[in-house]
Amino acid sequence: MNSQERHSKVQPQEHPRDWSWPFWPTVPLYPYNKRRTLRREIVQDTIWTFDQLQGILYTVVPIRMSVVKLAAGGLLVYAPVAPTTECVRLVNELVAVHGDVKYILLPTSSGLEHKVFVGPFARRFPSAQVFVAPHQWSFPFNLPLSWLGFPQKRTQVLPEDSKQAPFADEFDYAVLDINLGRGSFAEVAVFHKRSRTLLVTDSVLCVPEEPPAIVQLDPYPLLFHARDNAVEVIEDNEANRRKGWQRISLFAIYLRPSVLETAGVGQTLRDALKAPNKSPKAYFGLFPFRWKENWQQSFDALRGNGRPFVAPILQTLILPQAPNQVLNWADKVATWDFGRIISCHFDSPIPTSPHEFRQAFAFLKRNTSGSSSQPLLQEDLKFIKELEANLIQWGIATPPKEKV
Repeated sequence: MNSQERHSKVQPQEHPRDWSWPFWPTVPLYPYNKRRTLRREIVQDTIWTFDQLQGILYTVVPIRMSVVKLAAGGLLVYAPVAPTTECVRLVNELVAVHGDVKYILLPTSSGLEHKVFVGPFARRFPSAQVFVAPHQWSFPFNLPLSWLGFPQKRTQVLPEDSKQAPFADEFDYAVLDINLGRGSFAEVAVFHKRSRTLLVTDSVLCVPEEPPAIVQLDPYPLLFHARDNAVEVIEDNEANRRKGWQRISLFAIYLRPSVLETAGVGQTLRDALKAPNKSPKAYFGLFPFRWKENWQQSFDALRGNGRPFVAPILQTLILPQAPNQVLNWADKVATWDFGRIISCHFDSPIPTSPHEFRQAFAFLKRNTSGSSSQPLLQEDLKFIKELEANLIQWGIATPPKEKV
């Protein structure tokens, strides 16, 4: 293992009160009021990631913050996570060695699961400047950032020209800002020159074959989805954890993968009566999911040998709204000499190249049905395409622009 790619893990101390997140009703996602944090050193004495969990119905995936040491001392934080006592303690351990948090970046305009943490995080580090992606908005009411807890005197929009940013000597960045009519989709890709690391939010991701460490701290969601029916009792072992994680990934990426069927209401209720666990944690024994035998094939196609790819919902609903703009942005990012990507979700770091990053957006070209480096199964895209058609019919979304 390269000495600059040590993935050292800091196990959270067993103090459940330190995991408390009292503001969970703002975005009521699992694990609700208890959020554990794992810190990993990605580049020695330079870059660390902080993983937490989020999900619905035990479909749990990592949400990730990155912290980068500045050459002159101090830290830059990309995409904050929930500032629990445990999380802040882990950050402050870095502060004690490397200096204060100087900059906090919100690299998205539409990602509420990222935006909701920035104000509380900034209050824990009162000397940091807060920079946000352009055209911030909120739903159902478009509220000013100060109403969402952002410190008014310390918050500003990232300069359009990255050379005007106070951290320009060490970082370059490119802003993708798509006008969706009812809001915007913005993502700020940040390049740390010294470590050759690219930070992204949602634009590309990679799905690991094994469940991430943060998911394994509490394996219950993995074992819940490893079952084939409600009455099955699953043994906690590596194979079942892997099976559960891979099915969770299909859920999270496709929403309703083609290899998943659901039992009828009557059958689901009958099975629930026979379930060995009828506690609220087990949803009272309710388990309507039925996986087809070829579900593993769908996961292997999704994983694509570990190369970065664009999530299907972005491929279908968002990025085709501005194909030229997206490709120009991807072209700019691909001019940077990075060797790894840290994404805010699923696997990180992703060993890759600028060429592989650019190839992930090949679906926006004519005569291509998907990324040339990671073609997705069309059957699994069916639900998202149906969703797109309905949103267009209801006037919520607009038809995609013509491919380049």
